[in-house]
Amino acid sequence: MARATVYFVGLAYMFLGVSIIADRFMSSIEVITSQEREITIKKPNGETTTTTVRIWNETVSNLTLMALGSSAPEILLSVVEVCGHGFDAGELGPNTIVGSAAFNMFVIIGLCVSVIPDGEHRKVKHLGVFFVTATWSLLAYIWLYLILAVISPGVVDVWEGLLTLFFFPLCVTFAYVADRRLLFYKYMYKRYRVGKRKGVIIETEGEPSKGDVEMEGTRMELLEVMGVVEEEEEEEELRRDMARVLKELKQKHPEKDTEQLLEMANYQVLTQQQKSRAFYRCQATRMMTGAGNVLKKHAADQARKALHPEIRSEALDDGRSSRVFFDPGSYQCLENCGRAALHVVRPGGDLTCSLAVDYHTEDGTANAGSDYQHTEGTLLFLPGETEKEIHVDIIDDDIFEEDEHFLVHLSNVRVVSEGEGHCEVTSMAGLGLPCTATVTIFDDDHAGIFTFEEGGVTVSESVGQMEVKVVRTSGARGVVVVPYKTIEGTAKGGGEDFEDTHGVLEFQNDEIVQTIQIKIIDDEEYEKNKDFFLELGEPRLLEMSERKGVKALSKKEEDERRIAEMGRPTLGEHVKLEVIVQESYEFKNIVDKLIKKTNLALLLGTNSWREQFREAITVSSGDDDDEECGEEKLPSCFDYVMHFLTVFWKVLFAFVPPTDYWNGWACFVVSICMIGLLTAFIGDLASHFGCTVGLKDSVTAVVFVALGTSVPDTFASKVAATQDQYADASIGNVTGSNAVNVFLGIGVAWSIAAIYHRAHGEVFRVDPGTLAFSVTLFTIFALVCVAVLMYRRRPEIGGELGGPRTAKILTTTLFFSLWLLYIIFSSLEAYCHIQGF
Repeated sequence: MARATVYFVGLAYMFLGVSIIADRFMSSIEVITSQEREITIKKPNGETTTTTVRIWNETVSNLTLMALGSSAPEILLSVVEVCGHGFDAGELGPNTIVGSAAFNMFVIIGLCVSVIPDGEHRKVKHLGVFFVTATWSLLAYIWLYLILAVISPGVVDVWEGLLTLFFFPLCVTFAYVADRRLLFYKYMYKRYRVGKRKGVIIETEGEPSKGDVEMEGTRMELLEVMGVVEEEEEEEELRRDMARVLKELKQKHPEKDTEQLLEMANYQVLTQQQKSRAFYRCQATRMMTGAGNVLKKHAADQARKALHPEIRSEALDDGRSSRVFFDPGSYQCLENCGRAALHVVRPGGDLTCSLAVDYHTEDGTANAGSDYQHTEGTLLFLPGETEKEIHVDIIDDDIFEEDEHFLVHLSNVRVVSEGEGHCEVTSMAGLGLPCTATVTIFDDDHAGIFTFEEGGVTVSESVGQMEVKVVRTSGARGVVVVPYKTIEGTAKGGGEDFEDTHGVLEFQNDEIVQTIQIKIIDDEEYEKNKDFFLELGEPRLLEMSERKGVKALSKKEEDERRIAEMGRPTLGEHVKLEVIVQESYEFKNIVDKLIKKTNLALLLGTNSWREQFREAITVSSGDDDDEECGEEKLPSCFDYVMHFLTVFWKVLFAFVPPTDYWNGWACFVVSICMIGLLTAFIGDLASHFGCTVGLKDSVTAVVFVALGTSVPDTFASKVAATQDQYADASIGNVTGSNAVNVFLGIGVAWSIAAIYHRAHGEVFRVDPGTLAFSVTLFTIFALVCVAVLMYRRRPEIGGELGGPRTAKILTTTLFFSLWLLYIIFSSLEAYCHIQGF
């Protein structure tokens, strides 16, 4: 009993090791199959756009590298067993393949049916591919029965082994044809267009209609481009869903900060993104072994990056040099202000030395002597001084004039040498920008012209309180009232898109700017382009008597009224402002960052050995509870236990080359060699365990070895069933893997053995008894399983997975029962309680 316990524990520990190295293997496969290339699409307006598409076809990668990755232990166990037993047939490898197929078909699919929430269902998207792989998986085991018990009972010829191996590329070809629908079209160079209806392809001879995407090329190129067009439509829909999700999360979790909400939203997007079988397998393995949830890690990183983008500041050309410039570069003053003050600064540089700079005024539309006093001179910055002012006198008169301006220039910057008292220009000082300032003089002898600064303005819906300036030009004399009101356009008032606003602005004497405040409603739409208008009414000069009653005016007030009446207030060029309300730039930017499809290979792959060893010794939380996303969660006791049990394997396999080397192929080759080495130990341990407890190899293979190799696939399929919107990743790949198991696991091993025995003038003998019975039993039950899945596509159930609660329970119970019956009957036949073949 003690020896059997040791063998069993050793077997379980080896299965953990296989899971860890299989994770590295699947990561390399994800990197290899995620490589992309660029294609060019011609738009209806003649423009071309470039987009990227995967080099590997999804169906081909699922049936080749992905299936090889998930079935590598069973395949290599069969090959290693034959080669290790003098090229004679063994029972462990072939029965493990059949037992694993039974577990995948009945237990994994049954579990996937039950884990879908009540009322939801999942359908197979690529039904044609599913039919092909399901058919080939059944044909594979029927063929296995034929070569064992019908064609040449007990003997496997070379041609039978090679034909079994040849079925593998044939299966892949048929699945590819079904995926691309190649049998229904001619390979001719024609003009096609993708119609307005999604997925409709139209062959054209004349001019394409407006709104169609025109393409030239073969049918293969068209299907590829059509896939890109459909992906763009799906992405647009996903953007709108993402905006809705963000709003719902804010309402559901008002206590969470923005970074936590972004992390939750990003995690939800990642869970909805279509993923490969390799990703689900790696995700399940890492969550199971304390390596953490890769989706949550990436979601947290992306949320931090979206909220706190990297900000880089540009330094001066030379950190030691001083730059002198105006701050700001433009100034406004009234004609009666007396004097205008301009600010000159020298930030940075060496502040321990004295600095001198010359300045002078220049006429613009304003003339020196009549509008302002010509000014020139030198500013001296003493050590430690960073600001100086230039003062220019403004001349006032009672003559109505247009607004005018003049310029002030800086020149001849130099460092003043103390001691000798002379100046020199050095490379340590220079002019910055702006080195010329513009001073605008507003006339105050007219009541003024009132206008908006421009005819239209665009604001973000997240601005909250919008401020609009009404400027008073060509005069600022007297008190003027200007009525205003908002007018609806495509944007609606009353609190829907903005708050209705109306009132009167009162410009005091010499006042040239007033602001109107309008509240903009933020409803966080992803795309928004609505407008409304803000209109000014006729300005009116407010008489002194209106403000002070009937009291007699003073002489000064009487003079002001007389001068003001000489130039009554009028409206200017822009009296009706169009306000365009668009979506929040920040909100849209966040949605775009979240919605952008992540290359999932970046989540699984590694770029250095340092990164691999750091991950190997780090324990992380493997919890996948969506509600806890957005909060840092500590690893559970289970995470620590599993990390402790697997840390040896993690550190050992951290020596495998990173996936960035040779585009993943270096990791691929080394990993598959490691899996082959471990499966050799598993084969020996399983045989010793079975011998110790009195179990035949066929029973040990079906019950224990098949279960151990299929546990990671079980968790991967469960995650895929709940997260993916289709059933392809959870059950569609099961049938493909089952077919690949036979074509590669049996085909390679038996071809090698048959060729070896033929070379020595012998025949390769295989006992058909237990294996043939097991294969027959599995084939019958698999037919029942496939028939049930097809029946579940009826409208009353909805799809292969999920559906009404009663249907789920019945299906799961049936599938689990089929697996138990398979185990029981196979074991009874192995011990001759049931007559086999």
